[in-house]
Amino acid sequence: MREFGRILPMWKRYLKFLRRLILAFIAAGLLVFFLPRIVTTISSWTRIYQVNDAPAERVAIVFGAGLNRDGTPTAILRDRVETAAQLYFSGKVQKLLMSGDNRFANYNEPGAMRDYAIRLGVPEDAIVLDYAGRRTYDTCYRARAIFGLDSALLVTQQFHLPRALFLCNMLGVQAIGVEANNYRYWPPLMWIWNIREQLATVGAFVDVYLTKPLPVLGKPEPIFPEKF
Repeated sequence: MREFGRILPMWKRYLKFLRRLILAFIAAGLLVFFLPRIVTTISSWTRIYQVNDAPAERVAIVFGAGLNRDGTPTAILRDRVETAAQLYFSGKVQKLLMSGDNRFANYNEPGAMRDYAIRLGVPEDAIVLDYAGRRTYDTCYRARAIFGLDSALLVTQQFHLPRALFLCNMLGVQAIGVEANNYRYWPPLMWIWNIREQLATVGAFVDVYLTKPLPVLGKPEPIFPEKF
């Protein structure tokens, strides 16, 4: 009984320490999960504009956002292309860099973006296509490495802009965001997109600070050869 009396307090101390250790791991995990989104959101507050207020730049980068089954842009992608077209028509930019996924013959995001922009009246010679913009990281990396950009306007929705701005600025493209907000989206979809963005932002920090992956590259195709 005396030995049991000595062991019981030891187990209580052990369990108390274990509980604190588990809570510390949980807190650290939550910090790792939420901190990147907090940092990118705060740092982007002063760098996001509406079309009318956006400063002039030579190029606007338009990020892919999926296609419908018939190969046409989704609503969220049409929103981005329409916003980019508004920038072009208002004289804010000279060129539109349409960046998206084209890994498969029957899936061509940049081509669909170009076709929609032309339907809106954007001249074809004002459009440049990036067929290997499979991820936001890839688009930003290739914007500098392949297309010779050191600055640009980024066109996408509010929930995506903080990560896009973080990645482009970290990868050598001085970027300012322009919000695509021509449509009203179903609130549950916004929740889904924001949850996805939370995970993607953690991945962006891993890419920039740890893994530093190389996207698909190739021969440089500078948009403005005199700068390259």
